[in-house]
Amino acid sequence: MTILTIPPLAPLLDRLFEEAAETSPAANPIVAELSHEERSRLMRSKTDYLDFYGRLKDLPLAVSRETGLLLYMLARGGGARTIVEFGTSFGLSTLYLAAALRDNGGGRLITSEFEPSKVARARANLTAGGLIDLVEIREGDALQTLSTGLPDTIDLLLLDGAKGLYPDILALVESRLRPGAFIVADNADYSPDYLAHVCAPENGYLSMPFGEDVELSIRIG
Repeated sequence: MTILTIPPLAPLLDRLFEEAAETSPAANPIVAELSHEERSRLMRSKTDYLDFYGRLKDLPLAVSRETGLLLYMLARGGGARTIVEFGTSFGLSTLYLAAALRDNGGGRLITSEFEPSKVARARANLTAGGLIDLVEIREGDALQTLSTGLPDTIDLLLLDGAKGLYPDILALVESRLRPGAFIVADNADYSPDYLAHVCAPENGYLSMPFGEDVELSIRIG
């Protein structure tokens, strides 16, 4: 059994995915008015991300249902007990990860989100899903919120915030990733420095693209 398929979580996930489909970023005027080049620049930026993502604060920016299932399967199959997430948004990916912790018998999920309104939405969704007790939401810039107070050992890392910061966030947690830990990076093609790092075997990873928008890596050293 998995709590993914029963109330209250199953209908909550269905509703959140329906809402996400109705508010696609591509259809938003803020995104539509940007040229492809400007959008790519903002997605890769290490300095303009607060303004860019602040303008998108009312959009869920959710993972796909397939990526959500992947996260659950990796965390559940790997027996994860400690998970770190960069980029909570409305908490869809957080629900999948916390569900895996629940089905694994418990654990701790630390997630970071800089936009206060999204923190409130995520907390409400996690409460509705009956999973808030497993999750610590840290509000603020992840370069600060994830720089201290992390578990000694981390079983899974999800990168789904500002793409330009992926190498910096990985550097904060890298020494704590256990051998066999999974790292899932959404839209990693916007972070070439991150890809270069995890795709170089001498850095202690094996890595491959998964689906259309995910880079899946495993810590081997």
